[in-house]
Amino acid sequence: MNTTDTHTTDTYAADAHTTDTLGTSTAQARSAVLEREIRRDPGRFRILTGDRPTGRLHLGHYFGTLHNRVRLQDLGVETFVVIADYQVLTDRDVADNLTEVVEDLVLDHLAIGVDPQRSTIFTHSAVPALNQLLLPFLSLVSVAELNRNPTVKDEIAHSRQSSVSGLMFTYPAHQAADILFCKAHLVPVGQDQLPHLELTRTIARRFNDRYGNGTPVFPEPDALLSAAPLLLGTDGGKMSKSRGNAIALAADADETARLLRGAKTDSERHITYDPGARPEVSSLLLLAALCQDRDPREIAEEIGAAGSAALKKHVTEAVNEHLAPIRARRTAYAGDRGYLRQVLREGNARANAVAEATLAQVRTAMNSHY
Repeated sequence: MNTTDTHTTDTYAADAHTTDTLGTSTAQARSAVLEREIRRDPGRFRILTGDRPTGRLHLGHYFGTLHNRVRLQDLGVETFVVIADYQVLTDRDVADNLTEVVEDLVLDHLAIGVDPQRSTIFTHSAVPALNQLLLPFLSLVSVAELNRNPTVKDEIAHSRQSSVSGLMFTYPAHQAADILFCKAHLVPVGQDQLPHLELTRTIARRFNDRYGNGTPVFPEPDALLSAAPLLLGTDGGKMSKSRGNAIALAADADETARLLRGAKTDSERHITYDPGARPEVSSLLLLAALCQDRDPREIAEEIGAAGSAALKKHVTEAVNEHLAPIRARRTAYAGDRGYLRQVLREGNARANAVAEATLAQVRTAMNSHY
């Protein structure tokens, strides 16, 4: 923290609680308004979204976030997709097979319809000016604010490391740099990511107040909450790369069938859609419904007393049919790894140009442009 500034830790804490915060209900209402504004004038918006390259993307990612990225891109929203390779180290000692995993993430995005001519796909480590923003941003938040971030607390609790690294601790400020380097107006997030975005808004506001001289340097980005479905893994738990319970976008039809045959259901034969009482059965019905653009209750009624075997057969057919064109595109792109690296080079070049322009503004505002 800058000790010459009049703000104290207590002031920071008060500031964080007295400003308009991104509570879930507030964010949902605001998101509905934003969706209408996007449809009226998509060109005035820019979004930042992305993933850590820690493993293969799966159906949970696809229906939760990836599908929405393509939708926003196709509406005409300028889209930045960060592959957060530095952030792999938040909960790992080393980044294993990083090049391969990064290229596979690019492959998945191309396969689902992300267009590198309309969306900028880039990696953390290739954009130095973005990462340099972390230093002034850290001066704008207190240790207490970083320490009480609930998302960081949860990630620390599930960390693979015996102790918490500085990178893990400063993750929210680094994420703020991801969002603000390109001056994103919107960040598509789940409800669990709202505390991260609130800190980003706080950092933007404090930078503008301290250095803006009446002209804001950064926007205060809004959360764009979607009605993203919660799909369970094949074991009935949260679908996750690391738990071995997910169906990857890279899986072929046979692997998908094998995984779904082993999916957990329950002992009741008659199939009904009841997420509260029958979460595993309902998640499978929801997966089929998403693939077929149908109501899960309608599918449940069709299967009825035929039982879990019929349910799994229906889900397998629905998933494989829906993923068939995605898999075909993925296979085609996978045959040209040189093209994947070209997509990254071009995306990194565009991201660098944006980041360097933003950093130049930051230096000017901070009177450190020498």
